[in-house]
Amino acid sequence: MIHKVINNNIIVILDAHGNERILMGRGIGFKRHPGDEFDKNLVEKEFTLSLYGQNDRLTDLLNEIPMEVIRAAASIVEQAEEELGKKINESIVISLSDHIHTAIERSREGIYVKNILLWETRKFYPAEFRIGKHALSIIKKETGTTLFEDEAGFIALHIVNAQMEKSVGDMYGLTKVMQEILNIIKYTCRIAFDEDSFYFCRFITHLKFFAQRLLTHTTYDSNDNGELLTVVKKQYKRAFDCVGKIGIFLQNNYDYALSEEEQLYLTIHIARIIDKSSR
Repeated sequence: MIHKVINNNIIVILDAHGNERILMGRGIGFKRHPGDEFDKNLVEKEFTLSLYGQNDRLTDLLNEIPMEVIRAAASIVEQAEEELGKKINESIVISLSDHIHTAIERSREGIYVKNILLWETRKFYPAEFRIGKHALSIIKKETGTTLFEDEAGFIALHIVNAQMEKSVGDMYGLTKVMQEILNIIKYTCRIAFDEDSFYFCRFITHLKFFAQRLLTHTTYDSNDNGELLTVVKKQYKRAFDCVGKIGIFLQNNYDYALSEEEQLYLTIHIARIIDKSSR
């Protein structure tokens, strides 16, 4: 049974728990009213948007955004879930639709917005960036509009954001922390990163999750590696000294104290990168 009719192509129903679900399909809301039955064969996409609740802005957005844009966004999310092997926050469908719609309008008006985090996004979130690049093809197919690669970076951050269920602002903060740590390593150890190496990619993954903990002040410490840390700091003195500088920087700028566990794994990762960069 229909709870709300947004437009000819979008309706809202209530699930068994009273949560609103958005159903999208060509003509699904045509000449329909709240309380009417709907043709289930017309449903193309279905998702929950509890994040928006009763916000009237949702209705405004759904009325403003063309169906082909929402269809493109939904397809991008499905592609992301398939490639990443995980479910991501469904609310991204609308936020991504809004972004894509705005990007298309800017493109048609000849307005170009440079993505200043494009390089960092490509480096820190390679899987999401690949999805973002494929998303440009989906957008082209659904809307006929070709967008610049900068938009692949923006879309990638939306996907990262949906996975972590934080604000886009936190994603920028996350990227900033990672870049600051990499800069300390680069200039303290005087090395050039081999960004295509397995060791660098593995470190970036570690660094990404470390930065998440830092921004949420969630310290991870198993207290089982004290003896190993003592050995590691002697064996990898150069890397451990670098971790010491990182620790001072994080304490002064983020009020975050590195645990022994974090010191251990940062030292091991940095030592590997130093070793590979010296060959």
